[in-house]
Amino acid sequence: MSNYFFNFSKMGYLTEEKPDGCILCMIAKNSTSVKKLKVWENDFFVVSVNLYPYNPGHLIIFPVRHITDIRDFTDEEERQMLVITKNLLNVIDKTHKPSAYNLGYNMGPVAGASINHLHRHIIPRYPREIGISDLIAGKKVLVEDPRVTCKRIKKALEKSPIRL
Repeated sequence: MSNYFFNFSKMGYLTEEKPDGCILCMIAKNSTSVKKLKVWENDFFVVSVNLYPYNPGHLIIFPVRHITDIRDFTDEEERQMLVITKNLLNVIDKTHKPSAYNLGYNMGPVAGASINHLHRHIIPRYPREIGISDLIAGKKVLVEDPRVTCKRIKKALEKSPIRL
C-alpha cells in the first residue's frame, strides 16, 4: 500500500480469493489465513481497524459469536456493544480528532454487507474530507495506512482500556 493514495477497489475486494469460512470468525479465532488488524477483544466482541477504511480511524466491532442480525444479540451483548462503542468514540476522539461520526450496521448483501457476520462500523468524519464522488472515481486520498491506525488505537487502548 502506498503512503498517501489508496485505491479503494471494492470490486477487487469482493472478487479476490478468500479463505474458506467467515473472515470475521477467523479473525476472532486468530487464524493465520486472514489479514487482521485487531486492536481489542474480550469473550464476546472483537474490535478491528477496517482493512478497507473509508477514513482514518475506521473501526469495526463484531461479536465473536457468528450472528447476522442485531435482533440476535443477547441482552448482555447488546449492553456490551453500546459500552464498547462509547469507549471507542472516546479513544478515536483522542487519536484522530474527528469532527463527527457515522455509526452503523449493514445487515444483508443488498444493504452493503460484504461480510455475512454482523459488525458495526465506526467511521470518523472530518471537515473538508474527500467525498463520495472520489470513491466512485476509484481513488481516495487516505492520509493514514490502516496498519498505522491499528498501532495508534492499540496504544490509546493501553492508556484508556475498555471497561465493561
